[in-house]
Amino acid sequence: MIRTVFAATVAVSVSALAALADPAVVMAPGGAGGGYDATARLPFEAMAAEGIFTDGATFTNKGGAGGTIGLTEFVNSSRGNDNAVMSMGVIMVGGILLNNSPVTLKDVTPLVRLTNDTGVVAVGPDSPIQSVEDLVAALKADPGAVAVGGGSAGGVDHIAAALVAKEIGVDPAKLNYIPYDSGAETVTALGGGALTVAISGVSEFKPMADAGRIRIIAVTSEGRIDGIDAPSLTEAGINVVIGNWRGIVGAPDMTAEGKAMWLDRFGKMHDSQAWKDILAKQGWVDAYLAGDDFAAFLAEEEVRTGTVLKDVGLIQ
Repeated sequence: MIRTVFAATVAVSVSALAALADPAVVMAPGGAGGGYDATARLPFEAMAAEGIFTDGATFTNKGGAGGTIGLTEFVNSSRGNDNAVMSMGVIMVGGILLNNSPVTLKDVTPLVRLTNDTGVVAVGPDSPIQSVEDLVAALKADPGAVAVGGGSAGGVDHIAAALVAKEIGVDPAKLNYIPYDSGAETVTALGGGALTVAISGVSEFKPMADAGRIRIIAVTSEGRIDGIDAPSLTEAGINVVIGNWRGIVGAPDMTAEGKAMWLDRFGKMHDSQAWKDILAKQGWVDAYLAGDDFAAFLAEEEVRTGTVLKDVGLIQ
């Protein structure tokens, strides 16, 4: 009888280990090579390099509609799967609202916020706008005459512009915001005079500034950034702090054990040298926030994003 119980216990233990050893199933709700793709893949590279998780992963890219197409597929295909995770970020928060998505972040299991790509506010090299004060004066005088460029309508760049307008007493709905598909197109428009000012991530705009193609007049982080000679908006008197943060969520109905397993893995990864090296190479800011703290942050972001999108007239 003792041998039977022992054998059964060993069998259960081996079965449990086999279940946990399955490759991760990872959704990247954006195209190959983009921010969501890198956020999905690079943590697994770091975990493999450090021996934290070495069972491999299968990746699926499903872009469109601010990430909500990938989100919908993830929710519908992975319910209850403790091995399934998805990359996501602030753009998805807005995409859910803009597309009136029936599937939301309430349908997934928040795990970790990982990174932040701080925004920068830039002008052309020969622009008469030399400072944040000059930009504020121009917006107050005639917001429609200040062409502001950035990423997709309702995205983080648009939200940053709307928050600045609101903070300085300008109706965000009166902003002349022009969306572009890429930072390169935005820089070209800025240099050609089609734009007065542009907003994008520091990882995209700093190389352009270093090459003399644009001039950065502010950053959207709480304080200054090494290597950029420009104040934060807060330092310039505008209480706006925002960035293009990204993170990882788990499958709907992930078990408590599954959630704890991933939080342990990501916690170890976050402390690893391999992950620190990836942050430096990608130009990402460490923005680690885990578990219930991340869930609370998501709830706040949904409210803030919804308020801004209503202010600019993109949602009712």
